[in-house]
Amino acid sequence: MPADSGAMKSRSPPHASNDNPFSKAHVKTLKYQPEFPGRLVTIAEARSFCRRFLARYNADHHPAGAGSMTPGPIPFGQARAIHAARQQTLELAVPGIPERFVRKPPEPPHIPTAVRINPSGQPEQNQT
Repeated sequence: MPADSGAMKSRSPPHASNDNPFSKAHVKTLKYQPEFPGRLVTIAEARSFCRRFLARYNADHHPAGAGSMTPGPIPFGQARAIHAARQQTLELAVPGIPERFVRKPPEPPHIPTAVRINPSGQPEQNQT
């Protein structure tokens, strides 16, 4: 599927500093789905499974690294509106159960401003 969408194949060795942890995490999520077949016999079967999986993943998966938002709306600039709606819902909940929020008012998870493989301040590790 990545080749069908124009993504180029990586030529880097496994565990290299420029290896793509995002792709690895996505493949691991895919493989550990209860409905993942033990074996995909044909390319058509693999594409069909991946299309169903990705449609559901983009609509239903809430990763903590993305502020518990599904991957679908983030590229379309809807993250701030979703975050604001969550904040409004939390603010409405406080008067009903104030004993639950004794330290501070609740806040929705933060929206990441950027996602990087090697955030600044962390040196790249070369593995030979």
